[in-house]
Amino acid sequence: MVVEVVVVVIVVVVVVVVVVVVVVVVVVVVVIVVVVVEKLYSKVVVVVVVVVEVVVVVVVVVVVVVVVVEGEVVVVVVVVVVVVVVVVVVVVVVVAVPLVVPK
Repeated sequence: MVVEVVVVVIVVVVVVVVVVVVVVVVVVVVVIVVVVVEKLYSKVVVVVVVVVEVVVVVVVVVVVVVVVVEGEVVVVVVVVVVVVVVVVVVVVVVVAVPLVVPK
């Protein structure tokens, strides 16, 4: 029983850390995007990007919670990697497109 409790505690801590990191990363990305994009794009694009980021966070949190209920910690790592990749891609696209496409 003690081992199970320890595992649960570890999983919960990991999940909390993951969620916090994801939220922080997304907030930072959103701020960068808003600052960069607002100078180059219309308000609509800013709103779309922010909405996408929020959706990503919600999906990740839901997946992580489901994963913890199922007891698979490995999937959490996969989810984190996917999120990081998505965030990086979004940032690269947002920053690169204005450089290539004239306003």
